[in-house]
Amino acid sequence: MTGLVIRNTGSHYVVAIDGGGEVNCKIKGNFRIKGIRTTNPVAVGDRVEVGTPADDGTAFITAIVPRRNYIIRRASNLSKESHIIAANIDQALLVVTLAHPTTSTTFIDRFLATAEAYNVPAILAINKVDILDEDDRELLDGVQYLYQSIGYKTVAISATEGVGVDELQAMLNGKVTLVSGNSGVGKSTLINRLIPGLDLRTAEISAVHDTGMHTTTFSELFNLPAGGQIIDTPGIRGFGTIDFDKYEVAHYFPELFAISRDCRFDNCTHTHEPGCAVLAALESQHIAQSRYASYLSILDDATEGKYRKPY
Repeated sequence: MTGLVIRNTGSHYVVAIDGGGEVNCKIKGNFRIKGIRTTNPVAVGDRVEVGTPADDGTAFITAIVPRRNYIIRRASNLSKESHIIAANIDQALLVVTLAHPTTSTTFIDRFLATAEAYNVPAILAINKVDILDEDDRELLDGVQYLYQSIGYKTVAISATEGVGVDELQAMLNGKVTLVSGNSGVGKSTLINRLIPGLDLRTAEISAVHDTGMHTTTFSELFNLPAGGQIIDTPGIRGFGTIDFDKYEVAHYFPELFAISRDCRFDNCTHTHEPGCAVLAALESQHIAQSRYASYLSILDDATEGKYRKPY
């Protein structure tokens, strides 16, 4: 049997079988994908081959149909292993907030760079615009201008009030979209707005730390009313990159890559080299300081020996 992985709880998978029906599935302990060292060899969005169910109705996933793409992040700060967030997606939606909680530009840029690295178009949805004060509104305009000028689709929304949700919905229709973001940015509230009657659990923001608390504990695929699918994922606090070559990191920052063609050296790291067009553009403020800082943080990830080698 062949089907689509629609839920990953960490201990088992739910596969929607072609032709109808769902099967609870497991994987054998030695199940690995050649060339990819991950904490989860099977991800939501994968198409898989499933064996004959046992008497209790469960079955083993026996093979993964070759993926057309996937997107990953570093599993932890102490590992070179990766975690596959989702597979076979058309685009990624990053939900962020400018207040209560505040999403850092470093997190945004790391996510966008990873999407670029895996050839996944990305959309930036800035949520909770209904609670922004005048200063925050100016910040909102600046953030939208920055990312739109680079070439990213951005949309300002309020999931609770419905502001901008129709515009966002139009971007999702007919596509398979990964939905990601920090805990507390309102992903579950947004998905409840996009899919009436779903009633995903939501939680209040911590009053002490102004951070979100996890309500989504596993990844799951949902069908959108007007066509298309979204893959909801647990909120994440950091986005560690993995296996980026330091000479290629700038390729995943579109504005840096465009300017880097004018660098004197082909292997320029844009940190100290003479004749570096990127450093000149930074000096003249043609590149945002926040984006360059994010670039440097990913270069730091690529430092040899920074992370402990897995056993």
